[in-house]
Amino acid sequence: MTENKQTRVATLREELKAQIEGGQFGVGDRLPSEARLTEEFSVSRTVVREAIAALRADGLVEPRQGSGVYVLEPKPQAETPFTSVDMGRLSSVIELLEVRTAVEVESAGLAAQRCSPSEEEDIIECLKEVTRLNSAQQSSSDADFALHQAIARATHNPRFVEFLGILGPSAIPRRALNGSKNRPYPQSYVDCINAEHDEIVTAILNRDEDGARAAMRSHLKDSQQRYRSLLRGQPES
Repeated sequence: MTENKQTRVATLREELKAQIEGGQFGVGDRLPSEARLTEEFSVSRTVVREAIAALRADGLVEPRQGSGVYVLEPKPQAETPFTSVDMGRLSSVIELLEVRTAVEVESAGLAAQRCSPSEEEDIIECLKEVTRLNSAQQSSSDADFALHQAIARATHNPRFVEFLGILGPSAIPRRALNGSKNRPYPQSYVDCINAEHDEIVTAILNRDEDGARAAMRSHLKDSQQRYRSLLRGQPES
């Protein structure tokens, strides 16, 4: 298909789509005939057929043999996963941490089994950065997320990376809970987080699959209790 033809197909598709979505053609209505569309838009029959095929692929129309092309009921758009998570609510935080536990425990174990030397370096650098920021009482959410992403990449299974990509930085609820207050955390909390991360990474580097799984499970389960304390305004232990 030449560029000009591609342009004509795209233009006709968008025009018909706009008419359908704008209500000019309602659900169950039949679109004008191929001959009528050819004349109205000054295009070839091939362009009309390909534009209709594109609309069919969009789920907007349905050609019926010997009858014509009819407008379909719009399909409801699927809700993007995790968009309803409210990080200001304890229930949402716990739900997210439970899901992360189910996935990231295995991620840590596979990383311990499959991690390459270059991936080890990435994990170590991420650990250093999140530890540095935590110790300096600076925002470490992005660095924390980067560490978990580095572990996911070390599984050599792209689905683990995709899962974290869907969650995005909200995977680290500390960002939402702390908000714009930038209040310091107790040193005991900082020391605990740093020690848990160190335990996870050490197990991965030692190729200790069971140890890596156990360390990740402990980290995420302990996080549930810490966030309960955070939301209640109580000191973190």
